[in-house]
Amino acid sequence: MNWQSLLSSQRAGSKPTSSEASRSAFEQDYDRIIFSHPFRRLQDKTQVHPLPEHDFVHTRLTHSLEVSSVGRSLGRKAGDVIVQRHPPLKDKFSLFDFGAIVAAASLAHDLGNPPFGHAGEDALSDFFLEHAYGKSFQNKVTEAEWNDLLKFEGNAQGFRIINSNQYGLKLTLSTLGAFTKYPCAAFFPERDKSKKSQKKFGFFQSEKEIFSTTAAQLELTPAGEDVWLRHPLTFLVEAADDICYSIIDLEDGCRMGLVSYNDTVELLANILQENFKREKLDRIGGQNERIGVLRAMTINKLVEECTEVFLAYEKHILDGSFDKALADHCKSKDALEKISEISVDKIYRARHVVEIEASGHEVLPGLLQEFVTAGEHIMRKSPSRKYKNLALLLPVEMRTEIEQGVSTYEMLRIVLDFVSGLTDRHALSLYRRIKGIAL
Repeated sequence: MNWQSLLSSQRAGSKPTSSEASRSAFEQDYDRIIFSHPFRRLQDKTQVHPLPEHDFVHTRLTHSLEVSSVGRSLGRKAGDVIVQRHPPLKDKFSLFDFGAIVAAASLAHDLGNPPFGHAGEDALSDFFLEHAYGKSFQNKVTEAEWNDLLKFEGNAQGFRIINSNQYGLKLTLSTLGAFTKYPCAAFFPERDKSKKSQKKFGFFQSEKEIFSTTAAQLELTPAGEDVWLRHPLTFLVEAADDICYSIIDLEDGCRMGLVSYNDTVELLANILQENFKREKLDRIGGQNERIGVLRAMTINKLVEECTEVFLAYEKHILDGSFDKALADHCKSKDALEKISEISVDKIYRARHVVEIEASGHEVLPGLLQEFVTAGEHIMRKSPSRKYKNLALLLPVEMRTEIEQGVSTYEMLRIVLDFVSGLTDRHALSLYRRIKGIAL
């Protein structure tokens, strides 16, 4: 792969985009995302702690903003060196273009996440895996489509959202490429899970042609049928996410009393090494302020380390022989692994997290049961009053699309768009209302 093709400012289905003097096409991507409706919904979607009552606990919105900030730093640091290494790039691109692409893709990285976080992904999948009604659709769709439905994937849903005409984002090809952590389809028998880019999937059958066209225009290297090598800047987007959720989830856990202050300091000190000065830390007033300072220093060090790995393996990333997470190869990988172990044990399995995640396994399949049934009634033009009313609760553009005639798979995707797009509180309140639990 080559950087000239990878740094494309062309938008899907459009002519190449000209940049303004004050704002590049990649910076325009960032602006389009941050003002979009799907991005706004992230303010009430779970990061780790569902339905948070504390104002300092992160939601998907604050997490995405922070990942974007870290991504911009990673992109600029790496881009500064890459432009020097490849002189032909200097006439067209700068370190700021690299930073803008990674920042935009990072900002969008969680747009496809459903209510209740990763538990919500499992709950939506369970409808087709475990529920008799959901399983009944296997014979009504193709094998490839069924594989999409068996595992709801937030990354693929995000790619669907940013390419939806409903939101009109029309991002540049470079941002679309950098966004796609898993450039392969769900139905992929030769999947090699030793490769990070193939551990999950990045697009549904409904968007397969869009990604195929994007990959061709960016000149991503094919790695089989319906699978490609990653866009190199995806490694930086992934690193920004890994850095933020590792360090900031720990910070939240400490502030909520799930991890002790002393343990948190020790875990962060293991990354900072010689840069950790206990006497300086003790001079800072409050405990939250101390943890905040350590968090900032730790993120800065991890940005430096992940940039070093990216630049060291640049050639191998371009030819596909490096396919690992940067954070798993940086100098602090053992310290990050220790943080991950503590987080799983004390934060991600905390009682309040598990309780509300469990409710998601009732709420989301319950909503799918009702609205998929409504979708079938729309397709059959059924006179059922109940499902006519439920259909009216779908956004008008979704209801109209089903009414105009779609396949069973397309109807299921539309209903999944609706349910997965709900915020945590909206999903819970809608479930209570249609079930007659609350009015």
